[in-house]
Amino acid sequence: QLQLVESGGGLVQPGGSLRLSCVASGFNLDLYYVGWFRQAPGKAREGVLCITRNGGAIYLADSAKGRFTISKDNTKNTIYLQMNSLKPEDTAVYYCARYRYNYCTKFMNDVASWGQGTQVTVSA
Repeated sequence: QLQLVESGGGLVQPGGSLRLSCVASGFNLDLYYVGWFRQAPGKAREGVLCITRNGGAIYLADSAKGRFTISKDNTKNTIYLQMNSLKPEDTAVYYCARYRYNYCTKFMNDVASWGQGTQVTVSA
């Protein structure tokens, strides 16, 4: 059964860091483009970062540049989102996503599978 399971969310103070993990089962991550989306309260879900099959990172949100990085460990079938210098506006539920095709976009319709999400709250 194809599944994505996120972990690593929590409460962090502004300026702090968190690393989110997404473990895939039922398929090999190295065969797909995979990304992170987030949804803040009252807002639409937005793409944050994507990682290609070769491990290249594509930023989908300008706000993530310089602060967030994405990586993957094919041996663990896991992708990571390292978030530094967190701001209150980063507060959201973060979702792991497997794309339908071999390209990254910020559009939800291009996502084939979603994780259940993990809450990130940035607050003093």
